[in-house]
Amino acid sequence: MKNKFTYRWLWLVICLLTATVIRTAAQTDPHFTQNYTYPMYVNPALTGSSDGEYRASAIYRTQWGTITNPYRTMGVSFDTRTNKNIALGVNLLNQSAGDGGFNYLSAYGSVAYTGVKFGQQENHHIVLAIQAGLINRRVDQSKFKWGEQWNPITGYNASNPTTESFATTSATTFDVGAGALYYDATPDKKSNAFGGFSVFHINKPKDPIVSTQGAELNTIPLRIAVHGGVSFNLSDRTSIIPHILYMHQGTASETMIGTYAQFNVNPETDLMIGGYYRVKDAFAPFVGFDWKNFVVGLSYDVNTSKLGAMSRNVNAFELSLSYIKRDGTRSIFDFIRCARL
Repeated sequence: MKNKFTYRWLWLVICLLTATVIRTAAQTDPHFTQNYTYPMYVNPALTGSSDGEYRASAIYRTQWGTITNPYRTMGVSFDTRTNKNIALGVNLLNQSAGDGGFNYLSAYGSVAYTGVKFGQQENHHIVLAIQAGLINRRVDQSKFKWGEQWNPITGYNASNPTTESFATTSATTFDVGAGALYYDATPDKKSNAFGGFSVFHINKPKDPIVSTQGAELNTIPLRIAVHGGVSFNLSDRTSIIPHILYMHQGTASETMIGTYAQFNVNPETDLMIGGYYRVKDAFAPFVGFDWKNFVVGLSYDVNTSKLGAMSRNVNAFELSLSYIKRDGTRSIFDFIRCARL
């Protein structure tokens, strides 16, 4: 019975992950620098990956404040493990995007199966997960300024007529994602590897706000994420975790390379110091601490692209807070300190 259940999960996730990839024009999903603080947004297979009975997390990001009305992105999530090789989670995200009056709201539930193990001591683990939820996208048409409303003499006049219009200003669509995760939980090793793969929007949800012409133009593009790293356990008190994340959506792609060191200061406190480099875009130093059941992280994107000059070097600020209910039980991630950035 157990083998049949495992194979059904494997088959379901493989089918979801190999769904047809569509070609689209741009990235539509928000992103975070401290991406592992909002884990199910990176990979639903990270559901239940904390070192506690359950985890509640929140993350806030603001950016481009000197160019336009700031883009603000907020996410909250909750995930928990069970004693039946099942982990459950929910996550909500909201982005209000500047002068255009654009708002992106999503809500998902995730289910992960953690019972696939192999190796002599069954220390190698594979987690399989699916995720489903709703995406609501809406715009405030009154906040848009069109070229037809500009006059070279008198300037902008909102009362000038325009031929621009939206098919609709609000749309809610059902969305499905899936992911897989591998990690080496062998105890007392100097290094433990982990990595995963996930796909979002695999059911090709429609976005009628963008266009009503053509199947591809009004479809939210697939977002594919590949991530991994190694936890180097230098001592009982010190670990260094380099890791990488690659995401691709439509014609847009993003590569983030990061590392951080975690130092055990005392029995109740860990200090985390590190940084990320988003290739051809920004460098983001990070500092955080893990005190009792609370984990706090702070990062600041220093733009390295031409956008940095436009923003007058006032870039993205990100704050994260997690509460982890640790009760002395063993987590699936006990032997590697999964990257929190």
